[in-house]
Amino acid sequence: MTHSTHRRTLLKGIVAGSTLTFAGLATAEGHGRYLVRAGDGNVEDRVRDEGFEVENRLAGGQVLVMSGEADRSDDLRGIEGVAEAAPDVRFELERPAETESADVDAGDGAPALFDLQWDKHVTEVRATHESATGSGSRLAIIDTGVDHTHQDLGNVNSGASVSIIDGEVGGHVGDAYSHGTHVAGITAATGAVGVLGTAPDAELVSVRVFPEDEPLASFSDILLAMEYAADVGADAANMSIGTPPIPPAANANQYRRVMEPVAQGVTSQGTLLVGSAGNGDANLQQGGRFTLPNSLEGVTGISATGPNDQRAFYSNYGTNEIDVGAPGGGYETLEKTLEEEGVEYPFPTNLVLSTVPGDGYAWFAGTSMAAPQVTGTAGLVREVAPGANANRVERAIKGGADIVAGENDPDLGAGRLNAADAVDDA
Repeated sequence: MTHSTHRRTLLKGIVAGSTLTFAGLATAEGHGRYLVRAGDGNVEDRVRDEGFEVENRLAGGQVLVMSGEADRSDDLRGIEGVAEAAPDVRFELERPAETESADVDAGDGAPALFDLQWDKHVTEVRATHESATGSGSRLAIIDTGVDHTHQDLGNVNSGASVSIIDGEVGGHVGDAYSHGTHVAGITAATGAVGVLGTAPDAELVSVRVFPEDEPLASFSDILLAMEYAADVGADAANMSIGTPPIPPAANANQYRRVMEPVAQGVTSQGTLLVGSAGNGDANLQQGGRFTLPNSLEGVTGISATGPNDQRAFYSNYGTNEIDVGAPGGGYETLEKTLEEEGVEYPFPTNLVLSTVPGDGYAWFAGTSMAAPQVTGTAGLVREVAPGANANRVERAIKGGADIVAGENDPDLGAGRLNAADAVDDA
């Protein structure tokens, strides 16, 4: 790059959310959409006879997305061959809370803002790039979309990127909500101007599941996005999306039973699914609570850590629910996070700095920021071990993690992510 000064505005913001919250059933004009787990191959004819329409087939036909009259889940479950049925639901994105802005010179070198990326320092990304940069890997971002025009996101494959809204696959439409672009930068920003991602030479594919007019996404579209990522050969798919902690009520477990064949099928195709654990400061083992899609068998669950490697104050936790911890921003308390002096990384620099639409950069915090650290690392592992299946990639990431012994620490699982050691383990 030239030595001209690039002036950038960095927005100071903290997200103790950056997750999805329940917004309602996926219904329109008295009609509902349903997720059905099929128990045999003849179930489609039977459900059609009862007035339902099959919109999409997932997991080789094991899971069906159906539409029909609203409030007929019980009718569906009574049809021979239907193993489980649940109404599709929509979730609303909690957006970042932007506070004051600060003018920063991007300087003469690239990436000019790398010194502010403590997350890349603690995960030893620079050392890793001596042997792996993600070259040849493809990483999917299932989110609000990605701004492919950003100066540090020239590695977005716009042709392979899509939107999946109400079961329809459409073209790439960018990002109206910032979240997906921020996640993409953490994963694989090229470092051309401002910030460096974990796997800067990986190819990014945006799979947008949020419509343009409202920040709502449905389970059915998320499941379709997971399969799309596998279909286009993604080495890993990032899902910085999920529910608040769900109690183990029978109707909630229906969703696990319906969704799990999709996650398992995607993993068997070689795509590592990486999910954020959520930001409710909740013990996901207490009382059998769980989050979706993070808690599905086949999804690697990620908690969030701060610059001092402690679990961040908002991050969910729980033995057997967390596979790895990774930098998500903030300290172990909100008060410490908001300190502007007296700590090693004063606010907002203890959050995670990444790309936002319009060639900008911003500090966000959340398990949404932790998951893409792992997704990028999966791209590094696949570069050096291209034949490794998804389970082997996950084992390398867990085997290279720091701080804890074993794999069942309630806060960090196998430990805090170390990209360099994960590549060595591979």
